[in-house]
Amino acid sequence: MTLHFHNTLTRQIEEFAPIERGHVRLYTCGPTVYSFAHIGNFRAYVFEDLLRRSLRYVGYRVTQVMNLTDVDDKTIRGAQAAGVPLRDFTRPFTEAFFEDLRKLNIEAAERYPAATDHVPEMIALIERLFARGLAYRSEDGSVYFNVAKFPGYGRPAHIDLSGMRGGARVAQDEYEKESVGDFALWKAWDSADGEVAWDSPWGRGRPGWHIECSAMSMKYLGETFDLHTGGIDNLFPHHANETAQSEGATGKPFVKTWLHCAHLRVNGEKMSKSLGNFHTLRDLTAKGWSGREVRYVLVNGHYRQTLNFTFEALAGARAALARLDEFVDRLRSVAAGAVAGALPEWADAAAKAFEQAIADDLNLPEALAALFGAVREGNAALDANRLTAAQAAALDAMLTRCDGVLGLLNFGRAAPADDAPLPDDVRQLLDARAAARKARDWTQSDLLRDRLAAAGWEVRDTAGGQQVKRR
Repeated sequence: MTLHFHNTLTRQIEEFAPIERGHVRLYTCGPTVYSFAHIGNFRAYVFEDLLRRSLRYVGYRVTQVMNLTDVDDKTIRGAQAAGVPLRDFTRPFTEAFFEDLRKLNIEAAERYPAATDHVPEMIALIERLFARGLAYRSEDGSVYFNVAKFPGYGRPAHIDLSGMRGGARVAQDEYEKESVGDFALWKAWDSADGEVAWDSPWGRGRPGWHIECSAMSMKYLGETFDLHTGGIDNLFPHHANETAQSEGATGKPFVKTWLHCAHLRVNGEKMSKSLGNFHTLRDLTAKGWSGREVRYVLVNGHYRQTLNFTFEALAGARAALARLDEFVDRLRSVAAGAVAGALPEWADAAAKAFEQAIADDLNLPEALAALFGAVREGNAALDANRLTAAQAAALDAMLTRCDGVLGLLNFGRAAPADDAPLPDDVRQLLDARAAARKARDWTQSDLLRDRLAAAGWEVRDTAGGQQVKRR
């Protein structure tokens, strides 16, 4: 199985091979910890988790670094408004971010470097840019990267600099494409920064946002590494500036392959608080949706296509996961601890289709289609008693392997019914329903099923009779 990815740098699908045999070095843009992350942020983090899991599925060892931006324009403004030190302001949002990662079953990266812990590395990188003639000090003591002196500025965003006004400077951390110009590497202290400042060869101040990722990624992954990911909104200016300052300092290629995921929209519109469609994960869980259900919605789309988030999609996720859970429970009941044998032909074809979809630039819709095709065939085989215990065990093992990529099947699911005695009222309803079915009174059978459902019990009719479990 060979993975292929769409490289933003070349705009082409390319066969992936790591620089170091068997080892992938991956940098993923992490959160700016000035507020709770919203589901648009988590669209990118779930995509990056799928990428990491797919690399591990193939057999690669992965070293993933995800930064924590805890000093920038936003965090400083937030700390000043709250009247607390910067670290006290960012700490609860950092803790909430890790809590949300666990709720969404996102695997932990190997490192989560915080920007405030790596200012010496940033200063050293700026000094290298001075030595190569690519940095200059402005009148106020800030330091800027000279875009005009770096050939090929704009990669991987493919920005056309022909209309750029010479000498223009952009001091803010985040800006639009129309604001192409020299960007801040180091910002001289002013009163708006309060107590947030470090000493440097150019006076007291603090790093610009872009230099943070370059310094931290190269410290832990080397001056050239395999994969860099993020949302498409970070392509310019952030990733263009990262590339320029990194390659400008080292004279080496910065990243071999860039992957960017598309935006998430809510009910077909851009997410904004004014429209009332701005959701954090904790907003959704407060409404009764699980992290597992949110993850399913975020997984069920190709990462390079805009994803539309709706509550109808969450309801669909709940139904799809219930179907998967029911199938897994049926499989394990038939397998009953048997040794896995050979897969049925249709299941083997589904496994190969799943892998082919993952290898094709992480085509998750096709991968899920292959999975649900196996569920459909498997239920038919179980209904007809055509699945042996060894085949059921093999199919269960195949689903578990697929779940190494998806992170859905065995995460946060309802536990199957245990061997505890059923309550008397539930047993009575089941007995009455069995009698109704024997008498072919389907209306009464359905009414009793509804009464059981209202009491929190799910009933399924099988060749061996009724099966019941708590919802």
